[in-house]
Amino acid sequence: MSDIIQLLPDSVANQIAAGEVIQRPASVIKELVENSVDAGAKTIKVVIVDAGRTSIQVIDDGCGMSETDARLAFERHATSKIRQAADLFTLHTMGFRGEALPSIAAVAQVELTTRMTTDDIGTRLTIHGSKVVGQEPVACPVGCNFKVDNLFFNVPARRKFLKSNTTELNNILTAFERIVLVYPDISFLLYSNGQELLNLKAGPLRQRIVDVFGTKLNQELLPVEVDTAICKVTGFVGKPETARKKGGADFFFVNGRFMKHAYFHKAVMSAYERLVPVGMQVPYFIYFEVNPADIDVNIHPTKTEIKFENEQGIWQIILAAVKDAIGKFCDVPTIDFDTEGRPEIPVFDPQRDTVMVPHVQYNPSYNPFDSTPSVKSDYDTAPNAHRQKAPVDWQQLYEQQAPSEGNDEPLLFQGNVTGGSEHLLQEKSPVHYQYKGRYIMTAVKSGLMIIDQHRADVRIRYEHQLMLMEQKQAGTQRVLFPEVIQLSAANHVMMNHYLPELTALGFDLSDLGGGNYAINGVPAGSENIDPVALVRQILADSAEQGRTVGRELHERLALSLARHTAIDYGQVLSNDEMEHIVNELFACKNVNYTPDGKAILCILPQPDIEQMLG
Repeated sequence: MSDIIQLLPDSVANQIAAGEVIQRPASVIKELVENSVDAGAKTIKVVIVDAGRTSIQVIDDGCGMSETDARLAFERHATSKIRQAADLFTLHTMGFRGEALPSIAAVAQVELTTRMTTDDIGTRLTIHGSKVVGQEPVACPVGCNFKVDNLFFNVPARRKFLKSNTTELNNILTAFERIVLVYPDISFLLYSNGQELLNLKAGPLRQRIVDVFGTKLNQELLPVEVDTAICKVTGFVGKPETARKKGGADFFFVNGRFMKHAYFHKAVMSAYERLVPVGMQVPYFIYFEVNPADIDVNIHPTKTEIKFENEQGIWQIILAAVKDAIGKFCDVPTIDFDTEGRPEIPVFDPQRDTVMVPHVQYNPSYNPFDSTPSVKSDYDTAPNAHRQKAPVDWQQLYEQQAPSEGNDEPLLFQGNVTGGSEHLLQEKSPVHYQYKGRYIMTAVKSGLMIIDQHRADVRIRYEHQLMLMEQKQAGTQRVLFPEVIQLSAANHVMMNHYLPELTALGFDLSDLGGGNYAINGVPAGSENIDPVALVRQILADSAEQGRTVGRELHERLALSLARHTAIDYGQVLSNDEMEHIVNELFACKNVNYTPDGKAILCILPQPDIEQMLG
């Protein structure tokens, strides 16, 4: 029998490795920018076309490579970061495996131009699908210039499953943010289709955070700093009032490397217990300095998962550090003894100062319904004044308004009732009961119906907004003073895409440039909601769900607006308001579930009630 096991060619092995390392254009930018950082660059420029599908170019002014190193860098497991296995426990660089460049070259057309400081002339290397097409000397500046064209040109299945340009651009911005927040001493530039998205100058860390996420965040950051034998923790956390449901900025960095850690995230949020509502997220930027021997970064190809030797100890340090930062912010103000030149405010002394109790005079015999008032106005005494005076027995005016016993009141569920018609009331509109500010309870034929007031209002508003969008009749309520919202680069991209749909919802937005938008109008019915917070929440919902087109996009935006304008839990409702909600709910197409599949109502059958009380 012949042998069937064969050694794979390097080109095939590189394409297999690329499936783990290079997942999308954002992965290419991450790997190339990290290499530029390791090369000691002070300025890094990234230029992309069509969200990286057509072209990705990373230019730096680092140390560069020689002719031999440029060729060897594209071989598998060729790296300058480590020499032996023990070096994995003393890593101080971003890359170390030597897989990124060969993986990129295996699935794209790569052109590298590089020169070292000691060389008079540089090298240009061209590789298509792991095959070296050409190498020649060329005049170029010091550093490296990587140009990656036609990503996944030889792997059509991978290219086919790339998301839309908006989604891929958001992924690029997310990867870019994770790098620029670690190295504030490096200047970064990002261009997309010839448009400048980010221009970050070198400076302190706080300024870098403000440049990325907006100037408003500068007033909402609290410094965190603690140094222990286990680790050193620095950075910033947000004030309690910055809490949001979604779209918060939460970043952990360990020795200059971004990481995701749900256990440490819980430590941060535990420090805000009873300060922010449950489920809200507070922005934080926390940096760890740990002995490299105490962590393991070689867990996943993306290097975002890191194992710690003493996780429980670091958890306690994070909790104490964040609590200390919040405590300083909420500290009691000190007494100011510098009173020179200030006006003297007299102090009340009950033994010396006497206060007269005000005496109110009134006429106990005054009757507002008396037909002969004691004081007549000029209108009463004017000539030819014809006025019908109220009779003495004024109660008779209301006798005709009293309903007769034979008249029936309007039924509760009128109109197009679907999905719950078998549970309608027997005859008349009842007195509804609100339980704990969350549920509307009312009697129906089959028993007791319990309605979630918030979810019911979400369903009502969702269908109403969807109908207005389809008919292009959404109303806009102009605001008295326009609000200005400043968006990050990622949200700015989302806004450009969703602006027509937001206008169809009833928003009136004006682009002021630089990621700033003026909110001149909001959808009718949302006047009492903070317009800036409302727009941020809608963008956060859209970013979480991803980009869609057509009716699905309209449904998503309508649902997002309905969620944030619906009646909140805890809001006390009158009987008329509860009846209006019930009537509007049973006029909807689906009375049982919200658009995202959550139950709106339930029925407690009459036999079950009798059995419980029997």
